[in-house]
Amino acid sequence: MTSHLKRFKTRALARPGVKTAFDDLGDEFAFLDQVLKARADSGLTQDEVASRAGTTQSAIARLESLQPKHSPSIATLQRYAKALGYRVEIRLVKDARRRTRESRGRAAPGRVPTSA
Repeated sequence: MTSHLKRFKTRALARPGVKTAFDDLGDEFAFLDQVLKARADSGLTQDEVASRAGTTQSAIARLESLQPKHSPSIATLQRYAKALGYRVEIRLVKDARRRTRESRGRAAPGRVPTSA
């Protein structure tokens, strides 16, 4: 990253709204990194992946760009992964940054609040 770009990023992330938006996209950026690394490791072009996945090169380009208007289905991600010799794993992971209903002082459904 160039020094000009680093300075721009530092200034932008100093703004609370920008920082929040950037942090909210962290998981998407991490996923995109995995997608691009998998294709690079496979040595395949977008066109070759498209042929193996039964789609078009432009569809692969959209998937790899994670455009906000485009949310690929799980089936699409599975075809893409299979074409690269991978498989998709989907997990729900507890987000420690977000407070649960119980930790905010409200009882979880089906639980009676207790007093201290």
